[in-house]
Amino acid sequence: MRKMGFFDSLKQGLKRSREAINEIFYMGGEVDESFWEDLEDTLVMGDMGAGVAMRVTDDLRERAARENLTRAEQLRDALIHRLAAEFPAASRDPFTDLPSCVLFVGINGAGKTTTVGKLAGRAKDSGVPCVIGGADTFRAAAIEQLEVWGQRAGIDVITRERGADPASVCYDVVEEAEKRGAQLVLIDTAGRLHTSSDLMRELAKVVNVTRKRSSIPVSVVLVIDATTGQNGLNQAKEFNDALELDGLIVTKLDGTAKGGIALAISSQLGLPIYRIGVGEKIDDLQTFDALDFCRALVGEGM
Repeated sequence: MRKMGFFDSLKQGLKRSREAINEIFYMGGEVDESFWEDLEDTLVMGDMGAGVAMRVTDDLRERAARENLTRAEQLRDALIHRLAAEFPAASRDPFTDLPSCVLFVGINGAGKTTTVGKLAGRAKDSGVPCVIGGADTFRAAAIEQLEVWGQRAGIDVITRERGADPASVCYDVVEEAEKRGAQLVLIDTAGRLHTSSDLMRELAKVVNVTRKRSSIPVSVVLVIDATTGQNGLNQAKEFNDALELDGLIVTKLDGTAKGGIALAISSQLGLPIYRIGVGEKIDDLQTFDALDFCRALVGEGM
């Protein structure tokens, strides 16, 4: 069921993409060769990538010929559904299919810590026994920030002293969570530059130790900032190569995001999007719905 306040925020965040796409869906527009060229160019410029743009455009062109769709506006709904089909479906939701342990990875500033706090708050509201793990032992404010979210949500934050080995912290978090009977374990890791091979190797160790120690399913989730555009795809590839990601959370879709980068990453890497964020409040992080996302991206027509 669509939450209108959230959908409105998403529409506002994806306004740039939608306005660009709407230029080719003006009322009375004929479906001719220039229409298909404009559509493909617009999708590419919207950060969706050439592969997705060509596939989607070719499929729509075939459908238009088959169903004798001669007006651009007739293809709007078809475009929404065709774009939605590019997103891989999640085989499980690590935040509701419990018990579950989730490791959050990503570069600094992507919104990992805030995302952990929001999900912890949602778990508390739903009556799910949850603990937060603070494995970012390098950044001075990281643990304090997590503890603020933990206090707000009424959930304990398990961590160690600054400078402690992140892998051993994760081991301790999982052990403590088992003792407490936690159903959801949310572990925040230190921000990593995807271009630093040493840091990525260390993060791979964190993931391996957690997967070996945990008796419950472990998911590795990349938190990606939608405003990074094509650089976000490079980030995601590096993290996926090093860690074998399970899925994505896309944040800051309320900013100047084009939105298409979420589709490019999800489609190219075959990774489901679990949640998307459009703001700072707990309710500004919601379960991803491909059709709603594509309606906000393309516009719902008349």
